[in-house]
Amino acid sequence: MAGGPATHRPQCNTTSDTGNHQPTITIRDVSTSAQRSIGFINSLNNMLNNLAFNIPGSEGQAERGSPIKSCPGGAFPHTSRPCKTVPTPHKHQINKDGGDAQGCPATECSARVLSLRLHPTMATNGYHEIAASFHQADTSIHHLKARVKELNGHAAPQNSIANGQVNGHSNGYSNGTGEDGGAGWLLRRVLDLVLKTKLVTGLDASEKVVHFKHPHELKDELDLEVGEEGCSMEEAGRILETAVHYSVKTQHPHFYNQLYGGIDEVALTGAWLTEALNTNSYTFEVAPVFMLVEHRVIEHLVGLLGWSEGDGIFAPGGSISNMYGMVLARYRRHPNIKKTGIFDQKPLVVFTSDQGHYSISKSASWLGLGMDNAVAVATDAQGRMLPAALKEAVAKAREEGKEPFMVNATAGTTVLGAFDPLEELAAVCEGEGLWLHVDACWGGSVILSRRYKHLMKGVDRVDSISWNPHKMLGTSLQCSVFLTKHKDLLKKCNSARATYLFQQDKFYDVGYDTGDKSIQCGRKVDAFKLWVFMKVHGQSLLEARVDAAFHASRHLCTEVKRRGDRFRLVQEPECTNVCFWFIPASMRGKDETPEWWVQLSKVAPSIKERMVQQGTLMVGYSPIAVKKLVNFFRMVTTCTPTPTPAHMDFVLDEIERLGEDL
Repeated sequence: MAGGPATHRPQCNTTSDTGNHQPTITIRDVSTSAQRSIGFINSLNNMLNNLAFNIPGSEGQAERGSPIKSCPGGAFPHTSRPCKTVPTPHKHQINKDGGDAQGCPATECSARVLSLRLHPTMATNGYHEIAASFHQADTSIHHLKARVKELNGHAAPQNSIANGQVNGHSNGYSNGTGEDGGAGWLLRRVLDLVLKTKLVTGLDASEKVVHFKHPHELKDELDLEVGEEGCSMEEAGRILETAVHYSVKTQHPHFYNQLYGGIDEVALTGAWLTEALNTNSYTFEVAPVFMLVEHRVIEHLVGLLGWSEGDGIFAPGGSISNMYGMVLARYRRHPNIKKTGIFDQKPLVVFTSDQGHYSISKSASWLGLGMDNAVAVATDAQGRMLPAALKEAVAKAREEGKEPFMVNATAGTTVLGAFDPLEELAAVCEGEGLWLHVDACWGGSVILSRRYKHLMKGVDRVDSISWNPHKMLGTSLQCSVFLTKHKDLLKKCNSARATYLFQQDKFYDVGYDTGDKSIQCGRKVDAFKLWVFMKVHGQSLLEARVDAAFHASRHLCTEVKRRGDRFRLVQEPECTNVCFWFIPASMRGKDETPEWWVQLSKVAPSIKERMVQQGTLMVGYSPIAVKKLVNFFRMVTTCTPTPTPAHMDFVLDEIERLGEDL
């Protein structure tokens, strides 16, 4: 790959298979990332090579194997422009009558040697030669529009020619490929870069997590301007390399900064294929495979939760998934709100723990309930919602003339990793007539582990749940699913019955046109990413990965307590969050006065600055004002890359090295 794509171009395959057999895709080896990723690219390239489109106005077209005398730089009648295909600058002059190009004196010019192997009425999509018919006298707007349809992916106006080049292309190359060759060259360049930098095949711990620069410094490294003409492919390659160099390596063994980590080659392959197919998840008509996949994945997840039936939909992130829960809870209580609005209703109140995610307050704002009506419920020392405090909050809201309608429990809070007691909360909600939703975006992966799924005991009694497989589990961002045990409620709540999309008289089973139950029109096919991930790896491997993440966090907790003279645990972990303070030598053995705690609050931010500047480690920190906890480190372990006890030891050693002199 280092030398760019091969110069040989495959011929257009005009044969077809008229058999009725179904193609079978078999994944034989999941251990070699390069083979898997390259195989995906090759499959995509073969699909492109086998596509062919009719060319309107076929008169004067090149015969099979006949030479093309036009410059691939893209010359047109009445124009003359530099040829970029050879080291020596020269020009092609097109006959004014629109005929063939004059012979080019530069013998190395590819316009003299390229051969366009086409059926007389067919052209291959993804090739970059310009058909001879395009240089005929008939260059009417109608003809140009027809031609543009064949050169798919072009973004310039269909009725214009910019600078004498096809459809406004800045380099004279169709579909984004460059000077170095044919279709897929830029894709292969990206694949080479991903493999060379080991973004999915195992980044070495000795590499930096980040090459940090401040915003004003990073702007100097990036050419952020967009010009009238596009850049060369060489420059595009440099841009890609720069982007990788200065990006945070979330797949690094010592990236623990957020509630997600790296991805493996299986996750990336599934994500790349969904992007290449570029379709929309609203009807079976345009996404037949992906609709079936989403249905099956939802059925599988409903079974894992212990529900007898249910429904669901993939959404763009956990915040939107949580909002789905709130919308369904409101609709079930007051279905008329869908049409008439909230104007004649009592103020509706939702309850969440004081450690719950901020998306609940934001959802209350977006849905017109008001943030004041998203009530924070007290939690215990572990950060778990107190059922007794919930009952008191519900009673208080009713006394104020408001109407409680939903409780948001959390399975794995953002900072402390707490799991709310679902059994007890379900009993309260059943007694009060409230919808119980669970934000399991972070901790929901425990449902895959027989050892840790007890943390979500009682999930079979809840009304809905949100889960982000892109967090702990390690599918590619973003992958978030909303599930509810109330079948058909999603569609009743959200449908708008757009007749141009969801016609009921289609020739196939319209039960698979599930887009109307979404609040979106355009929706990515994220279910496929999770399905490929689970299909290839299998549930036993995913369970082992979840267990490994928990095992590493328990080792870290033990080690923090063992180094008790320098580190202090905030509380015992439930999820893989381990929260602790580091106490520098200058503060050890001192009275822990309010001033001492103020000083301690500055330690984590100072060490964080040093670790990012040096690029050795990334760990988050946070205060919790409601619990009067000053800044502490919040360490989280995810499934990819697999964390080890040795990694955990390094975290503490490095924090101690960076902060000992504070």
